[in-house]
Amino acid sequence: MATITPHRTGAHSSEEVLDRIRTDPAYGAFWLLRIGFAVLPIWMGADKFANNLTYWPHYLAPWIVDILPFSAQTAMYVVGVVEIVAGVAVLLKPRYAGYVVALWLAGIIINLLTYSGFYDVALRDFGLFVAALAATQLARVYDAPWSRGRPGGGR
Repeated sequence: MATITPHRTGAHSSEEVLDRIRTDPAYGAFWLLRIGFAVLPIWMGADKFANNLTYWPHYLAPWIVDILPFSAQTAMYVVGVVEIVAGVAVLLKPRYAGYVVALWLAGIIINLLTYSGFYDVALRDFGLFVAALAATQLARVYDAPWSRGRPGGGR
């Protein structure tokens, strides 16, 4: 059974990080989830402006579109900005940003469950929701908490 070694404060060289990823499976999982939950939201958020992967406004439940004071595409622009900010936040401080991503995914799941025909996507997003919570749990060990308003402070 692997021993979990908590975070250390201070800078780490990329060589130290890579060596630790190779030797500590939980630390490797933390970095894999951290990078995934940074890159994917940034990518998906950027695509809300381009609609290359899909036409994103079609994923909004009709009841949400009905209550919006603007178009579904404008809503997707807002969603895109939120996703990009969330991805950057996960990269910078996964200990806290993982909860933001999990809450965001919960909102997406609720939207999809209220819109017939997207239950498969809602189930996939539930898997991402669980993974975001798992990443946040790992971040409690491997990402130093803020203390006295200063990022990177010790426990």
